[in-house]
Amino acid sequence: MNISSLTLDSNPISRTFSAANPRTQRSPFIRHRNVVVCSVKSVPSSPSLVAAPAGEGVNRIESLSQVSAVLGCQWGDEGKGKLVDILAKHFDIVARCQGGANAGHTIYNSEGKKFALHLVPSGILNEETMCVIGNGVVVHLPGLFEEIDGLESNGVSCKGRILVSDRAHLLFDFHQVVDGLREAELAKSFIGTTKRGIGPCYSSKVIRNGIRVCDLRHMDTFPQKLDLLLSDAASRFKGFEYGPNMLKEEVEKYKRFTERLEPFITDTVDFMNESISQKKKILVEGGQATMLDIDFGTYPFVTSSSPSAGGICTGLGIAPRVLGDLVGVVKAYNTRVGSGPFPTENLGRVGDQLRFAGQEFGTTTGRPRRCGWLDIVALKYSCQINGFSSLNLTKLDVLSDLSEIWLGVGYKEIDGKSIKSFPADLRALEQLQVEYEILPGWKTDISGFKNYSDLPKAAQQYVERIEELVGVPIHYIGVGPGREALIYK
Repeated sequence: MNISSLTLDSNPISRTFSAANPRTQRSPFIRHRNVVVCSVKSVPSSPSLVAAPAGEGVNRIESLSQVSAVLGCQWGDEGKGKLVDILAKHFDIVARCQGGANAGHTIYNSEGKKFALHLVPSGILNEETMCVIGNGVVVHLPGLFEEIDGLESNGVSCKGRILVSDRAHLLFDFHQVVDGLREAELAKSFIGTTKRGIGPCYSSKVIRNGIRVCDLRHMDTFPQKLDLLLSDAASRFKGFEYGPNMLKEEVEKYKRFTERLEPFITDTVDFMNESISQKKKILVEGGQATMLDIDFGTYPFVTSSSPSAGGICTGLGIAPRVLGDLVGVVKAYNTRVGSGPFPTENLGRVGDQLRFAGQEFGTTTGRPRRCGWLDIVALKYSCQINGFSSLNLTKLDVLSDLSEIWLGVGYKEIDGKSIKSFPADLRALEQLQVEYEILPGWKTDISGFKNYSDLPKAAQQYVERIEELVGVPIHYIGVGPGREALIYK
């Protein structure tokens, strides 16, 4: 490992790293990647970034635009569901616009009971909120009904509160089988998907042999359409066994599903636009995140939809001009599930510490997440793409035990030339050096703090340094998993 040898100045830390023998370094913060360490700048107070006055939190939420959205800034798992759940009681409708059951959102009700949602929008815990599954979502009906049954058994009423777009594509069990077969076929270059069938279902959609929710209303032609899908999978993958019995069983199963789904099926394009004309407040809940976007993420290690702002319009059938406030959710550090580049990943003790302190295991798969420092270059890139009006910084409390915190502030090529933005080229991402600033930790449990002004000075400095570097205000700060563990700034 080649570590650039730089001496830090005395504000706030002074330390020299040597390239001679990295394994003898006492610092637990370095991973097996080229890094450049630079001194942290002092952070002056900025009038535009001061804490919100008492009671400002509710006022801020109520002042959000008629159509607002919560989107992920990183590689997913930022904690979007919690913010959506908190905001939902101030909105009439919460809508999902893309993705499928690969989106795992963990939320807690007022009694602290944990709910893991995958297809149902996170507004479901708020009794007055209507939940919409838009046309851009791929819907696995067995999973959806299992989720609804779980909510109902825990006292959450779903009757008349969930609408499923008649234009949404159906994700079948065989899509999940194909997902696994494709991953096995890719061998060492596998994508690292959740194997929930998302990619294969979107593939069916794009090559125009997919089956939509509205097709369930025509059981006379449904078997032929399903046969085409299954035959195509069998011809493509030797490990996929398909015969007449499978088709018959699937058709019978979906006849039963259709009867149960019928009350949910809606022309959600008309519903959403009528709701806008009626001045109802709409909150869009994004699944996954911008760095997993099919166009803007670390392709091909991405999801199969558009989790960035553009996916809102295509996934719900609403016009760009109606969109207002977009809130980006960013974890106080970085995590990633599956394969793909991760410039600020920490493979040492700190990576493990973040994983266990933050309980970084996938809601959908249970897989341990890769962990590392917050990447400002990637965050600025995400903010450019989405035009966020504010940010929600989550899991700040997870950093509380660290004596120092590294912040990835820049990328350099091996020859020292600065890289202006987040590269598209995976080879460039694997070879670049990350330039870090080191900030002091606060070594204090902040999980019970309610006001920004009460946070340790070092915690405030970290928050304000992120704002300064990114140029977007942080309005919400998560200091724990519960609803109440949110500081308004």
